[in-house]
Amino acid sequence: MQQAKARREPTERAKRRRWRGIVRSTLISLAVASALLAAGLLDRNTGVGHWLDLRRDLAAARARIAQLEARITAREAEAQALRDDPVAVEAAIREDLRLARPGEWVVREEGLTNLRNP
Repeated sequence: MQQAKARREPTERAKRRRWRGIVRSTLISLAVASALLAAGLLDRNTGVGHWLDLRRDLAAARARIAQLEARITAREAEAQALRDDPVAVEAAIREDLRLARPGEWVVREEGLTNLRNP
């Protein structure tokens, strides 16, 4: 029978060489990954550029929704006032139809817009 070869412990030099190989591989991998990430972020034709554009569009759409919801709330309050308050009804009629009571003086300035219905 042949004797099994005795396994030798690696020398310090071999350990350092192996460790350097691992560090070198890790650094090369990080450099390649960084280069690919930079290329993806800088190239507008990649999915990253489109994703950033979509995020910007989504933020603008959400802001527009908030504005429209505020306008809806204001219009609902105005509608409720027109249902319940006779003074509000009169004010709306006077403003929309440009009417005045007999004996009233109405002063209008040209160039003003209708502020109630933008």
